[in-house]
Amino acid sequence: MAKKLKNIDSIYEEHQTIINQFEPRFRRFYIDEIDWDDRLSFILGPRGVGKTSIILQHIKEIHGIDRKALYVSMDDLLVSDMRLYDIAQYHYSIGGTHLYIDEIHKYENWSIELKNIYDKLRKLKVAISGSSIMEIQKGNADLSRRSVVYKVPGLSFREYINIVTEHKLQAYSLSEIVDNHVEIAHNIMATVRPLEFYGDYLEHGFYPYFLEGKKSYLRKLNNVLNLILEVDMPSLLGVDISNVSKLKKLIYILTTQVPLTINSSKLSASIGLNRNTLNSYLHYLDQASIFKLLWNEGRSYSILAKPDKLLLHNTNILHLTKREINSGTLRETFFTSQLQHEHKITLPKNGDFLIDQHITIEVGGPNKDYNQIANLPNSYIAQDHLMIGSGSKIPLWLFGFLY
Repeated sequence: MAKKLKNIDSIYEEHQTIINQFEPRFRRFYIDEIDWDDRLSFILGPRGVGKTSIILQHIKEIHGIDRKALYVSMDDLLVSDMRLYDIAQYHYSIGGTHLYIDEIHKYENWSIELKNIYDKLRKLKVAISGSSIMEIQKGNADLSRRSVVYKVPGLSFREYINIVTEHKLQAYSLSEIVDNHVEIAHNIMATVRPLEFYGDYLEHGFYPYFLEGKKSYLRKLNNVLNLILEVDMPSLLGVDISNVSKLKKLIYILTTQVPLTINSSKLSASIGLNRNTLNSYLHYLDQASIFKLLWNEGRSYSILAKPDKLLLHNTNILHLTKREINSGTLRETFFTSQLQHEHKITLPKNGDFLIDQHITIEVGGPNKDYNQIANLPNSYIAQDHLMIGSGSKIPLWLFGFLY
């Protein structure tokens, strides 16, 4: 049996306190997407998306107060003078079967110690939360072959409606929506009128902390973005801290312009970065779920290559500057934010977006017509301000019911 660690009892007591006090206000679908009995699971996602709540809710539902499960946050002072491997070994030695490690990216030697846990404590199930910009394949311990990675998305429009109304509206696949959107829209509207909630969702519905107060939501979102830029990106990706202000300027540019087709020379000159550095940082901002980089159909991806189009990751970020938002930018950002979790999005020769290489979507307002996509198979219009569609014209809001 492993030697008992100093303060280990306090870690178990802290676990019990956290689980007993945790009272979730809603249940995310993503809890059931994770195989919690995988030997090594990474639960990644941007700050504020609710990774910790997912872990705690699972522990409360499945383990309760059973000491076979242990939750540890690596930003807790209780573990500041302990090795992660020693905690895992002790927990395993007293019959522990599951270890849940939160904020792993705040622990310096996480990759090597997780490799040792995986190789030596073979019956221990370990689930780990971390930043979406963690690169688990890098370093001295390549964990990509040993682990399963789950990426937690922000709240969909459907989830937001369910939370604020306490309904249990179901999700639909993309094929169900394009084939049966009229019937589906009628079924949803028999319970709720989605457009009543649409504007609120666009401004403050993507991250769960809207439940803590809508008035402070954008301030909290701004704080989260600052932490990503000032703490996570320098520590995890080696971004030069002196360039953080330039990244903020880049985000500001994106929030005030129409959907942006990249001119690297002009953009790099406007924020003071050379082109290769700019393209690398764009990639990092995509990893951090701040930007969404889009590429032309058939084009190969490279970290130093210029993307063909830039959008922000979700519509809430667009509202941070409190300036008038271009309606086309808002529509396209909503659309991509709802599809990016489960679908591949590229840019076709005709139309706005090509989904999974076979469905062409044109996103537009009330007057959008079929001219650009009239002769394309599997082509549809996602139309804003439309309650119920017809034929190939689908309400834009309905794509918020994909998960």
